[in-house]
Amino acid sequence: MATVIDVAMREQLLDRRQRLETAVVVLDDGMQLRHLLEEVDAALARMDEDRFGLCEVCHDPVEAERLMSDPLVCVCLGCLSPKQKRALEEDLELAAQIQAGLLPCRNLKYDGWQVSYHYEAASLVSGDYCDLVTAEDGSLYFMLGDVAGKGVAASLMMSQLHAMFRSLIPIGLPLERLVERASRIFCESTLSTHYATLVCGRADKTGGVEICNAGHLPPLLISGGEATLIEANGLPLGIFCNEQFTSTHLQMRAGDTLFLFTDGLSESRDPLGAEYETERLRRLLCTQHELLPAALIKASLRDLSDFCAGTTKHDDLSVMALRRND
Repeated sequence: MATVIDVAMREQLLDRRQRLETAVVVLDDGMQLRHLLEEVDAALARMDEDRFGLCEVCHDPVEAERLMSDPLVCVCLGCLSPKQKRALEEDLELAAQIQAGLLPCRNLKYDGWQVSYHYEAASLVSGDYCDLVTAEDGSLYFMLGDVAGKGVAASLMMSQLHAMFRSLIPIGLPLERLVERASRIFCESTLSTHYATLVCGRADKTGGVEICNAGHLPPLLISGGEATLIEANGLPLGIFCNEQFTSTHLQMRAGDTLFLFTDGLSESRDPLGAEYETERLRRLLCTQHELLPAALIKASLRDLSDFCAGTTKHDDLSVMALRRND
């Protein structure tokens, strides 16, 4: 019996086949397109013969991450030729360069706000989403999210989120409608197994902040030596196409800081397997509340490093701090 992923993969391949057939008819010189069409037909044939997802050399399963990002893959990493391995490494390095180019200015001062972030991939590319966008009305939008999965497939979804929000923000939608439209587009344009958690916020020049949380870890509001969780109130993006979201309103005073992070921080482990956890982070932020964003992030990463004591990182890590200036 076909799984949800199998059905979604078949639909993706059939859609790709239809597009290629149309392009071949339109273009006079379509040799490369015909070759791609043959690869799509071969993948569909493997599905019909229950061989889809199996390496054609060793017959072991192909890595799920690679298959999700490219359903035409038919050889596992262990069976790639030296030439194919070099080509894959070059593609990954290029993907990492492109992803780095999508990141915003690392330290931003804008209309009474100061923002810094740290973005660290577990491998060459990351599935975390981090962006800062200034709007024509003077608002500052900030986004921090985490796409389900890792590696190339997750990084592709990250770039899709980047493009969606950069396209939607200039329209000027209310924050809830902005996130709802992004979620619908994400749901309709990706596999049913893909989703992303996200905090999307908007800050204005008066210190007002509106936050919409789509299933992400709650941000921490640091004010007067206290750090308070701003609880989540929505499902992740892409779970349902018609999901509705609500927002939370804050009024930040001079010296207040909003601290956002992905689970690469809170779920990091020490040598005994214990998680870092949000409560430890909250206590640290209370003691370091006077630090500016860049220094506050540095202090949190130093504490995380001390806690992990050299253990290997297995997840992408992103942190953002938004401070209201005097």
